[in-house]
Amino acid sequence: MEIILVSCNFQQTTGFQRFYSLSSMSCKKLFILSWDSCAWLFGPPHNTLLASFVSNMKSELSGFLGWLRPGHMHTSCILVVEDKGDMVDTETGSQEEDFLLQDEIYKSRLASIKREEDTFMRERDRYELEKGRLIREMKRIRDEDGSRFNNFQILNHRYALLNLLGKGGFSEVYKQAFDLVEHRFVACKLHGLNAQWSEDKKQSYIRHAIREYNIHKTLVHHHIVRLWDIFEIDQNTFCTVLDYCSGKDLDAVLKATPVLPEREARIIIVQIFQGLVYLNKRTQKIIHYDLKPGNVLFDDFGVAKVTDFGLSKIVEDDVGSQGMELTSQGAGTYWYLPPECFELSKTPLISSKVDVWSAGILLYQMLFGRRPFGHDQTQERILREDTIIKARKVEFPSRPAVSNEAKDFIRRCLTYNQGERPDVLTIAQDPYLTYSKK
Repeated sequence: MEIILVSCNFQQTTGFQRFYSLSSMSCKKLFILSWDSCAWLFGPPHNTLLASFVSNMKSELSGFLGWLRPGHMHTSCILVVEDKGDMVDTETGSQEEDFLLQDEIYKSRLASIKREEDTFMRERDRYELEKGRLIREMKRIRDEDGSRFNNFQILNHRYALLNLLGKGGFSEVYKQAFDLVEHRFVACKLHGLNAQWSEDKKQSYIRHAIREYNIHKTLVHHHIVRLWDIFEIDQNTFCTVLDYCSGKDLDAVLKATPVLPEREARIIIVQIFQGLVYLNKRTQKIIHYDLKPGNVLFDDFGVAKVTDFGLSKIVEDDVGSQGMELTSQGAGTYWYLPPECFELSKTPLISSKVDVWSAGILLYQMLFGRRPFGHDQTQERILREDTIIKARKVEFPSRPAVSNEAKDFIRRCLTYNQGERPDVLTIAQDPYLTYSKK
């Protein structure tokens, strides 16, 4: 019997053949697989002579396997033992059992690797979120350093400015402040007019801000951010003072946790609708028109509050049931606006059904981690490709699992035909928005 080494890169096969020679082995074939420093023996199981061979060759094999250094061979090599003698009967059942055992070992290892991969992916996502948070914080600090109000000024002899909270459109800067009269924290919204603007643009901006203030100052509700004060700082700057909500806004929440449990998403949308119902039960109804994650804030106790009435519409008493004309077409955040707001052939008529559609988009996004229409598109592309006008039916992914009640509610909110879509006061009666003890 001879031991023959089969290896792509091994150059000393002949010498090894001469080194090992067996004559007493009653075995047709013996395979020895070397993987690094471990030897796997495949041959007739339960063979006494094979067992004796392995025992006798153990030390020599160890030396041989140690001799096979990296560079002499590929990852593995095969030794084949040939014998001219009679073949010993094998026990097929035991071979099959060994094969199944080895198969289970491989499957177990594969499952372990997949678990490790899942762990690495979660860690990567966590680090990406942390990276985003740190980038936003660096931007906030940079904006604060560049602000003309960064030296803790006291405005109107009453509001002590503290930390910069963020920047919005129209050169607005949000500052956490302390009300020295009422002894409470507030948010100061600083409106700065660009010195390069024309006089007409400045006057237009001032009219816009005053209009927002006149709407907002009358709103007093648990789920509406309260507007407390407004005053002029200088010729080009004025300030509005609002409730300070110490929690994140919904946009920040969804960036940290893109998919919320249905229970959490539901209680948030219920609070939003309570605020909308208040707006629609007033003598002068108000359409918010700009419901989006960034305009939903949370206070210390996690209470959701609707804010930013810069695009809101007052529904006059003489407006019919069909709604009022949309005079600010093109404004707003396109992912959250209904199809009627994109009607270009004529001036669209809108109603509180605009806010119903927007709320449906919000709930969908909280539950599935993405917007149902135009999620990966820019606003320009949405407008160019008529994405929302073509959004006749909402589709739901198979994961995560969401109740049929939630899906049905979203479908009602996202009814394409404005005439068939419920308004705020109607859909507020929906069972999905009501809590009862079961």
